[in-house]
Amino acid sequence: MANGILIIDKPAGWTSHDVVAKLRGILHERRIGHAGTLDPMATGVLPVFVGRATRAVEFAADREKEYLAGLRLGLTTDTQDTTGTVLATHPVDLTRAQVEAALPPFRGEIQQIPPMYSAIKRQGQKLYELARRGEEVDRPPRPVTIHALEIVDQASPTEYTLRVACSKGTYVRTLCHDIGQALGCGGAMYALRRTQAAGFSLKDAVTLQAVQAAEEPAALLLPVDAYFARYPALTLPSARAEKKVRNGTPLSLPGEDGVYRVYSQEGAFLTLSRLAQGTLTTIKSFFEV
Repeated sequence: MANGILIIDKPAGWTSHDVVAKLRGILHERRIGHAGTLDPMATGVLPVFVGRATRAVEFAADREKEYLAGLRLGLTTDTQDTTGTVLATHPVDLTRAQVEAALPPFRGEIQQIPPMYSAIKRQGQKLYELARRGEEVDRPPRPVTIHALEIVDQASPTEYTLRVACSKGTYVRTLCHDIGQALGCGGAMYALRRTQAAGFSLKDAVTLQAVQAAEEPAALLLPVDAYFARYPALTLPSARAEKKVRNGTPLSLPGEDGVYRVYSQEGAFLTLSRLAQGTLTTIKSFFEV
């Protein structure tokens, strides 16, 4: 039975759901989920959680993400990227220094209005469903955090590559659109590659072709406790203590307060747990029942 984490370098043209469906067939496992949806035009890091590891998906959403985004100045579209219908074009007469000077207001905590072409629901309907019917509704701005924003390359007088490190809920195409608006010429995202998500980077990623070609695809899975490597490990002192943990019973245990990866005496990863004032309680269990 396959259990673990697979970091896929998602190809362009695939939805995140397409990747999950493909992996279900390869790994013969129905319990597969992913962290952080990527649009079809985007490529890069897509963390996929398999089997019992799907219980860790909820912890992945809050982690910082990083992207390389292609910004094309001089046009606006209805989707805020170049897959959409062009709404307006404008001449561009800007230097790289002028574009860089427009970036500081978009760093740190900002308010961002979600795009109409998004999966956010309004009165039970996804915004993109309304947008496809030609409808537009007011969307309240939402707080997001841009941890880093810089130009890393300029391909032409109108095309720039931005490095964006951001919080969950950030729409990078909206960021490109808003930068274009601030410059007075409009802007749209023409490429997007996610370089980091859920604590994993491109160096951890494999292609779908590599998974499909592997003699033992399950051997490519990272153990689920690798995702929690930032927390210290705690090995239970006895079989009796392990039985309590497996039963979900709080366990009296000395030690410093904090969150721990909890292991059996045989080295099996059991739970992510919190130790507070001498009592160990389970946050999430990962052993098979």
